[in-house]
Amino acid sequence: MRCCFWATASLLALGPAWTRAAGQQCRLQVNAATGADSGDSSSGTGTGSGSGGHTSASETSTATSTGASSTPTLAAFDYAKEKVRGVNLGGWFVLEPWITPSLFEETGNEDIVDEYTYGQLQDQDTALEKLTQHWETWYTEDDFAEMEAAGINHVRIPLGYWSVPLTSSDTQGYTHTDPYVPGAWPYLLKALNWAKMHNIHTIVDLHGAPGSQNGYDNSGQRTGNPQFAVTPTNVSRALDTMVFIAKEIGGMVDVLELLNEGAGFRGDDWASNIRQYFQDATTAVRNVAPTDMTIMIGDAFLGVQSWDGFLTSGVGKVIMDTHDYQLFSEPELERSFDEHVSVACSNIETLTSYAHDNLWTVVGEWSNAITDCTLWLNGRGIGARWDATYVTPTSYHGSCSSYTGNSDGFSDEYKTFLRRYWEVQTYVAEQVTGWIYWTWKAENADDWSYQRGLAGGWIPQDPTDRLYPNICG
Repeated sequence: MRCCFWATASLLALGPAWTRAAGQQCRLQVNAATGADSGDSSSGTGTGSGSGGHTSASETSTATSTGASSTPTLAAFDYAKEKVRGVNLGGWFVLEPWITPSLFEETGNEDIVDEYTYGQLQDQDTALEKLTQHWETWYTEDDFAEMEAAGINHVRIPLGYWSVPLTSSDTQGYTHTDPYVPGAWPYLLKALNWAKMHNIHTIVDLHGAPGSQNGYDNSGQRTGNPQFAVTPTNVSRALDTMVFIAKEIGGMVDVLELLNEGAGFRGDDWASNIRQYFQDATTAVRNVAPTDMTIMIGDAFLGVQSWDGFLTSGVGKVIMDTHDYQLFSEPELERSFDEHVSVACSNIETLTSYAHDNLWTVVGEWSNAITDCTLWLNGRGIGARWDATYVTPTSYHGSCSSYTGNSDGFSDEYKTFLRRYWEVQTYVAEQVTGWIYWTWKAENADDWSYQRGLAGGWIPQDPTDRLYPNICG
């Protein structure tokens, strides 16, 4: 019998929606949340606008076998007909120095640059204390209530593999997480419950994979030698992690994203191994997941065109996640406001032509930022290309002071552009299945914060409101 690893106090804090059912090996049971499709999940196709493929059933509320209250119910989302309008919950379960710089500054150690070194280079008890405080406060139910009021229908929750409590009975591989500090799992459960309570669908995203899938701090480890895709034991650990999530809490997860931003650009071995991982993980998850749970894959920086014909039949519902930023290279930074808008519009043909014959397609990360000015956006201790403080020589484009940080310093012209830029990117993404903004909040980067955009007026309270209805002509 599997050991029960959730602390009683943590579970009680989640409220009556979370119950244990007898005979389930202490597995957390989530009832009436699967919205199971009456059809065979293996027979459909995760299609875009071309062939449809799936009929979503409404969820019904049922009592648990122990007589406890049922979970909040939420009608299944129809990705063939409805538009995803979402936000990422960045910096919560995978630390990023630019989102929460205070967590890193208070360590007093400039060598702590990511979540890996956060656990490695300071006392573990201290790290756990600080992280616990962060998990308890960075997002609360109030945030979910604000999102609901702003018309948000999805949240994407980045998660590190180290936060998923695998035991030896869940894997034939390793279970240790050193030097990462585990403990976020109960807070993920809270988030899933809050989302359902506020009519928001959830995407749980493997944002930090074993060995790092891209070498960026957003994978949990900033390194020039990421090892995820070229180390079989790391891939196996990721597979087991996906199976665990699907089996244990799949009933509360609408979409399970198998990997964020895998570095397909690192060579053919990385690209082919990521493809194989997606295939293997899809099969493994389908064997244990609720029948109506959707799977999401990413384009691995290769562009959606590189995935033509991939996972289009016999695997149930699948979504393609592609990310779009215009700020991490010199040519992008040189663009005028109008050119940023024009380039966004030019993406419509690529996205729609792929989605028509392949998978539903979501722009799963994008933002209002057009500079890399935000403190530590390129990594702790690394400057910006925009003002030529980057690690390699770049052109000087101007001062960073009026493009990021507190929006009180933003000009009216810039705020007007931010509204145009928000509208064009949502318009483009809604030509396919929709969008998920990065990120809901940041300590000191209003150009990246959906929450601050709402307060500042460049993001509308109703995401269907348009000041520029014909923005792409």
